[in-house]
Order: sequence, then C-alpha cells, then structure tokens
Amino acid sequence: MLRLSAFADEISPDLDVQIEHCRRHGVSHIELRGVNKINVLDFDPALRAEVRAKLADAGMGVVAIGSPIGKVKIDQPFADHLDRYKIAVELAQYFEAPFIRLFSYYPAEGQSAEDFVANHRDEVIDRMRRKVALIENLDVTLVHENESHIYGDTGDRCLDLIESVDSPRLRNAFDFANFVQIGDDPLANWPKLKPHTVHIHIKDALREGGKVVPAGEGDGHLPEILKDAWDSGYRGFLSLEPHLQMAGRMQGFSGPERFGEAVRALRKVCEEQGIPLVPPG
Repeated sequence: MLRLSAFADEISPDLDVQIEHCRRHGVSHIELRGVNKINVLDFDPALRAEVRAKLADAGMGVVAIGSPIGKVKIDQPFADHLDRYKIAVELAQYFEAPFIRLFSYYPAEGQSAEDFVANHRDEVIDRMRRKVALIENLDVTLVHENESHIYGDTGDRCLDLIESVDSPRLRNAFDFANFVQIGDDPLANWPKLKPHTVHIHIKDALREGGKVVPAGEGDGHLPEILKDAWDSGYRGFLSLEPHLQMAGRMQGFSGPERFGEAVRALRKVCEEQGIPLVPPG
C-alpha cells in the first residue's frame, strides 16, 4: 500500500489548515517547504518547534525537506549556498525526514541553455558530490527533482547527474509535469530513471501550453508509469504538488478545494490501475 505526502503549503500558509486537510484526505506526511509564508530554511527555533509538535500531535511526519537548494543561478557564490544547504541537512535531522529535495542550478544571467550544459556540467556534478560528502554518515538521502530549465531538467541529464555522482545518497524524485513542460517524454524517461527513483511527485500537465492539471488529465502518462512503479516494487510515497491555482518558480498553490480535487484525481488513477493507497480519514 502506497502512502501519500504533500507540499502542504499548497493548501494554505497556515499550519493548522495544512494539517486539517492533509488528515481529511489521508495524507500522512508533508514535504516541508513553507509555513506562514516563511521558507523552511528560514524557520526560527520557535517555528521549528511549533511545526514539529503540531505534526506529532496530529500523528503526521515529514517525508522530505522541500528545500530550494540548487534553485539558483550557477554563477552565484557557492559557499553561501552551501551554508543554506547545511541548514537543510540540520532540518532533516530535526524533523527525522529521510529526504532532502534539491535541484541542479539555473544558467547564469543571459547564458543559453546550451552554453550552460556545455560549460558547467562538471561544476554541477562537483557541487553535488560536495553536498553528498556532507551527509555520507547521516541517515538522509538527497532527491533531485527534474525542475524545468535547470541542468537536470531532461531525463538524460538527470541520469548523467546521478550516475556521475555515483552515490546512494543522491537519488531521483520523478516529476511528470516538469518533463512535459520542457517537451521531454516522461514515459521514455521512466525506464532509465526507475532504478534511481525513490520519490514520486504527483503533478500532471498538458503538452500544449504546459498548463498544470489534476493527475491523469494531462500528458504525463501517470497511469502507465505509476502502474509500472507499483508492479516493479516501488513502495515509497506519492507526494502531491498539484500547482492547480498557481505555478511559480519557487512554489505553487492550489488552495483547500483544489487540493482535494488533486487527491481525488490521484486516487481515481490508482484505483483504476489497481494500486492500493492508504484510505482517507
């Protein structure tokens, strides 16, 4: 039986509202990205403690620190960014989260995607290796999301990144919609990334125009891929990141009503494919 998690700040900035609607829809864990419109890396000690206590009281956990690490231009100072990364590592331990979500950098201002890939591949991989080195003795795994327009936005470059770093501490978070929106085929990417995928983000999109839609209503091939994932032994989380009201560069938003719509759409896909999910309520 697969469990559900969610970027709960897509429901509301208010933690109590996040928890209420997650519990209503059978979401047992959150991908902690923001509370009170504050990014997780900027939580002060009081907010950290409040979030941990309220989640524990609700019987919920944190599956991942939904960090923005790697979501900066490649020419930004790495030392400063590495300090931010260390906060994410500290938070993963504080919240007992098995994963830290991260990215693989944007091109410098005015730099073409082609020049970025040609000139900065080795630097991206070196930065990832340095991040991995800091968690080698910790019980946490980095999951790279294939965000649009970063180094690892295509299936081939995601694979290159993971194979080049060559560490079990760096794995793949598969995002259907992000592949669709750059014109890359999720169905073609799934076989090559499946052996490295430990986390799945539920977000679908239409190839024409890139609009984000509920699971199974777009061109992300969610039914086929989720069916194969289940049949192949995937027993991790399906993490809802619906982006149904707003899809921004740093985060998206759905609101309580559309979040419920997103959960129901995913449950319908899974029911039709014979994939058991933890029931709501």
